[in-house]
Amino acid sequence: MFKAIRIGVLLLILFFVATNAWLTKARSTDWDNSLWVKIYPINVDGSDATSRYIERLELRNFEEIEEFVAREAKRYGKEIARPVRIELGHTINEQPPQLGEQPSMISVMLWSMKMRWWVGSVTDEQDNIEPDVSIFVRYHRADDMPTLENSVGVQKGMFGIVNAYTGRRYSGRNNVIIAHEFFHTIGATDKYEIGTGQPLAPYGLAEPGRKPLYPQRYAEIMGGRVALAPDDAVIPKNLTFAVIGPLTANEINLTD
Repeated sequence: MFKAIRIGVLLLILFFVATNAWLTKARSTDWDNSLWVKIYPINVDGSDATSRYIERLELRNFEEIEEFVAREAKRYGKEIARPVRIELGHTINEQPPQLGEQPSMISVMLWSMKMRWWVGSVTDEQDNIEPDVSIFVRYHRADDMPTLENSVGVQKGMFGIVNAYTGRRYSGRNNVIIAHEFFHTIGATDKYEIGTGQPLAPYGLAEPGRKPLYPQRYAEIMGGRVALAPDDAVIPKNLTFAVIGPLTANEINLTD
């Protein structure tokens, strides 16, 4: 009897978790109201130069993300004036949990649980009301040009970790990556080849019907790069050169 009760309670908890996840997904992509996205900068290398760069960040540095989402939502027939509202949070002085270089299914699950706890613990002091989506941008000194870890966006938890370079010349590129991870948090999937980063045709291309097909002029946001050739692609310098493709639009309910 006790075992049956325990199993019943666990199933009930799983039901509520699944229902909450479904409701969150539905609300985040109904496009009836603005989604509140908060960006929290993190100094990865601990340098004074990176600290100074973060101190100079302003909301206008991220406005093109709002403009990009509004432009693309309108292109798909959504008339909401400001589908995404971005806010800049205070610097986070703690690094997020590390996923590891070769994660397994179990390690990813454990990392996800740790991340959810970490997100709440490091933002509680500055967030009386939690944002819809939390994006943590880990800034690295551009003059060192380290190889950046992969960025990640997680739908269950509505958070993203973005690795970025300091410096004005990288601001637009950083916003492309932030937008990419943001769309992950609301249900969009990657559309590039794992390992090479090459956008996958047709859905990872901004202009799959272009003739000749290459070079492409724009990047599909979840393809992540402008495909110059079947084996060559570059991250666009800003969101002016990005679009939301039909499959991504369907995944995030921009299409009817």
